[in-house]
Amino acid sequence: MSPLPDVSLGSDEPLYNIGVVARMTGVSMATLRAWERRYDFPDAERTAGGHRLYSERDVLRLRWVKDRIDEGMQTSQSILALRHQEKVGNLSLIEQSPAVQTEKTGEYALHLQSYETQLYKLLLDSNLNAADTLLAESLAVNSPEDLILNVIGPVLAAVGDAWEEGKISVATEHLATNYLRQKLMMWMLGGPPPRSVNPIVLACAPNEWHEGSLLVLGALLRRRRWPVAYLGQALPLDQLAEFVRDLRPPLIVFVAMTGQTVADLENWETYLPEAAQSGKPVVGFGGRIFIKHPEWINRIPGNYLGDTYMDGLGNIEKLLSKGL
Repeated sequence: MSPLPDVSLGSDEPLYNIGVVARMTGVSMATLRAWERRYDFPDAERTAGGHRLYSERDVLRLRWVKDRIDEGMQTSQSILALRHQEKVGNLSLIEQSPAVQTEKTGEYALHLQSYETQLYKLLLDSNLNAADTLLAESLAVNSPEDLILNVIGPVLAAVGDAWEEGKISVATEHLATNYLRQKLMMWMLGGPPPRSVNPIVLACAPNEWHEGSLLVLGALLRRRRWPVAYLGQALPLDQLAEFVRDLRPPLIVFVAMTGQTVADLENWETYLPEAAQSGKPVVGFGGRIFIKHPEWINRIPGNYLGDTYMDGLGNIEKLLSKGL
């Protein structure tokens, strides 16, 4: 039998509508409604309009029940077993990572693409109130992970490309970027309760001011319950050593986007000799320059995290599993 999730770690705040929970748990909306009628499980909150809202804790409990059903137990027995385990306090304290859908196909892909297109246009029109309304609507039917990966991230990149190509003004680029930055910071500072480990340090290379990809990575890591220490733009390496000694992070992630800024990372070992000699903390790196000019990958000491956000998340968790 697979281990029980730690339902005590889940927040009781109602966050997710039924469609999002169905995708997060693999339990259909029809089944969720049927379980509530027959077994009073889960006991979802209701909005003023009567729509169900589920908490992180509800999601964990649903996943546990589905695991038991997949192992051959009847639904009613699985729910009774969960309630009994909760009553006697006999739960293994292991929580599943939040589900992130990495490939979007068909109608759902078009659905997300529509939100991306609308958000991009609203930000270029400086219509922030309408953008707020659109994101609230999207969160009602999508998980934060899907929104970050498939809407916020692509729009952030598109805004940057439009500015570089001279299609939008600096003012418009700053307004749109700062709006998206605030949303990503919100998810990075909030989210599910973090794991009991030291934070991962996230930093842009010296003189690197493009922090969009680092913000996206930080928000996704927090959704997976990894604590982060976000140092942001243009971090001088000579200011990092003492901070790292005090914080003792398991991992440092550097991001560089251009040839000019990535060159500053070639000698990071000079400023972090303990990490260079012992391998602790582990150092990882990524960014657009490594995709455009992969020859840089072998020039930077440490671990290349990959070409995509999902590659980065996967490689970060592999590195952490070895070092923790």
